[in-house]
Amino acid sequence: MKKLIKKTIGLILSPFLLKDFLAFHKSLRSGDKSSTRFAFNIRDLHCQIKDKTIKTNFDRHYVYHTSWAARVLAESKPQKHVDVSSSLYFSGIVSAFVPIDFYDYRPANLDLSNLSSYEGDLLSLPFKDSSVNSISCMHTIEHIGLGRYGDKIDYDGDLKAVKELKRVTSVGGNLLIVLPIGEKAIIQFNAHRIYTYDQILAMFQEFRLKEFSLIPEHDSKGGLIRNATPEQIRGEKYACGCFWFIK
Repeated sequence: MKKLIKKTIGLILSPFLLKDFLAFHKSLRSGDKSSTRFAFNIRDLHCQIKDKTIKTNFDRHYVYHTSWAARVLAESKPQKHVDVSSSLYFSGIVSAFVPIDFYDYRPANLDLSNLSSYEGDLLSLPFKDSSVNSISCMHTIEHIGLGRYGDKIDYDGDLKAVKELKRVTSVGGNLLIVLPIGEKAIIQFNAHRIYTYDQILAMFQEFRLKEFSLIPEHDSKGGLIRNATPEQIRGEKYACGCFWFIK
């Protein structure tokens, strides 16, 4: 009963939704027998009041950076790719054309062909030195050590994660890294760190940068900018940097 009351109140407090509901109900009463195809009861209301927008909203960082990484794999064509704690959407979709081994501190129960999911700690990866030819860790390192996902508090947790990723990447292998980037280095506890371009290059100084691509914070500056320049970071506070390194 409480749920029914809550749903009814939500309907009444959303004028445009109430208008649509009444119009839909009227169409049922004036329709033909096809209107009986579905059960229709106020108890089944599942109101979505934030979706009637002029444009489809999306998370710029996560849609663009996974699209960037998929394009890189389409170009590099690895026989197998290892992903560590990146978006599950990335692993799920890319596994359609590249075998993926997915590792996460909190293992995912994924059941797809070409995709295997394992438990793995980014601070102690289960691989021998220089053994992984194609590996990614995207929008993840910035969280390590801040306790957000149940991990141990460690100011330098991100540096330790970077050290592990560098350790396991094979000589000549590809390492895809995605991190929040801006003009100023900031920790927004306990969400994430934001890095500068020079910081990121310093963390991977033993590697060669093959590509830097940028996702500006706001769409007024564009979408995914492949082969961006460091100057394009000017004025950014929470942009997204995509780095393709080779060991």
